[in-house]
Amino acid sequence: MLSMALAALDSTIVSTAVPQIVGDLGGFSVFSWLFSGYLLAVTVTLPLYGKISDTFGRKPVLIAGIILFVAGSLLCATAWNMAALIAFRVVQGLGGGALQGTVQTVAADLYPLKERPKIQAKLSTVWASSSVAGPAVGGLFAGYLDWRWIFLINLPIGALALWLIVKHLHEPSRPATLRTGAKAAKAGAPATSAPAAPARRPRIDWAGALAVFATGALLLTALVQGGVAWPWLSAPSFAFFGGGAALAVATVAIERRAADPIIPGWVWRRRTIAAVNIALGVMGLLMVAPTVFVPTYAQSVLGLGPIPAGFVLSVMTLSWPIAAALSSRVYDRIGFRLCAVTGMSVATLMLLAFPFLPFPGQAWQPALIMLVLGGGLGLFQLPLIIGVQSTVGWSERGTATASILFNRQIGQSVGAALFGAVANGVLAGRLAHAHGLKLPGDLDAVSRALDNPGSLSAAAADYLRRAVDSAVGDVFLGAAGAAVLTLLVLLFVAPRRFPVIQEEGAQRDAEGGAAEAGGV
Repeated sequence: MLSMALAALDSTIVSTAVPQIVGDLGGFSVFSWLFSGYLLAVTVTLPLYGKISDTFGRKPVLIAGIILFVAGSLLCATAWNMAALIAFRVVQGLGGGALQGTVQTVAADLYPLKERPKIQAKLSTVWASSSVAGPAVGGLFAGYLDWRWIFLINLPIGALALWLIVKHLHEPSRPATLRTGAKAAKAGAPATSAPAAPARRPRIDWAGALAVFATGALLLTALVQGGVAWPWLSAPSFAFFGGGAALAVATVAIERRAADPIIPGWVWRRRTIAAVNIALGVMGLLMVAPTVFVPTYAQSVLGLGPIPAGFVLSVMTLSWPIAAALSSRVYDRIGFRLCAVTGMSVATLMLLAFPFLPFPGQAWQPALIMLVLGGGLGLFQLPLIIGVQSTVGWSERGTATASILFNRQIGQSVGAALFGAVANGVLAGRLAHAHGLKLPGDLDAVSRALDNPGSLSAAAADYLRRAVDSAVGDVFLGAAGAAVLTLLVLLFVAPRRFPVIQEEGAQRDAEGGAAEAGGV
């Protein structure tokens, strides 16, 4: 949980200090790379760390991830200009990629099937707490101490997490060999925990790792920076997308020839994992609607300040872990797939309800929708993650977990680009059809104008608020469409019962009926 806190706090604490960082180091035109660089490093390294954890164990990956993250934090605190800070944020991201996937995998290793929702819910509370505490702590450091403290705070947390893991995390002997996992992967079947003959010396597919890293970096850069740093229909966009597509073809060729590929083909050949890959990827896409656009809606349409606007969204992070903790009571009765279908059905209704909120409305109305939305997503995501982890053996669990988290990250990047284009298109159309009103001349000036409504006439301010309301409403309709797509994937691609395997070891004897039945 402390290791997860490093990554969770980072996602919320840095954003509050951006004005102070830019004021000290300059580089306003490129400050968005503080977040983009970190996101790129986390995303493209997830598959690599998943494979390494399956090959050499979880503990070395966790230790390396904490050391990298803490080292990156220390370097960030010493940054002398924006370019150096961005480079050091990438170092942080290299550590963050190791933490996010491996912590989830360790939770599945240490706890039997029936206990996993409880520990996963505790991990979810780390993100919930960070979403509330992160902005407050970041604002405190930036306002009363120095922005460099938002990175230095990671040092004691990381040191404590490192000490606890080194001293107390004792991994049992591996229940399956590399040879068993490789043969099962070739056959397209899940690896079991049965003993096997001594395996050959572990090898890492470094050529595949480099290809995955380069492909992800180009495509994610194109998605993150398109429409921001350069127009979508421009030479840089074509270059990044074209280069990424060419590298993707090369990556597939490299991975098909590798003995132990970083992204093995079985993560897409097995129906259960393929369906969850797609479902979590689409969930990452639709999550952009609440996480990015609800604070904007609360401030620009409802007229709330930054802190109250943040709380409108944060109620979702309160209901999410509660629903996740209770999800085992649901999927024990109806199975992983129907539990996820139930959760996403609730989420779909909430996403459809948001565009029909009254204008301008009251703060409790979107907050109530976020509360129920968090509950629905808690019933959706966690059963799918636990379900996939329960269909593979130890030697494949890190790769399987990293695969679904990797697809979720990719979905978020696609969602940010897609829904950002939708919102900008609606706002641009509204500005173009405004007659007789003195309005901002570009989209970036809209939020600044609404932050300072005294510079606008009452009619102009009302028009802009309605334009933002319409843009956010269209984004939520798009997110609802993505939710429907997820439901179709679960209903027509995912198997009715997940093929849960029986795991060896006394700590897993408590799995009881669900595992013994051979499916959930």
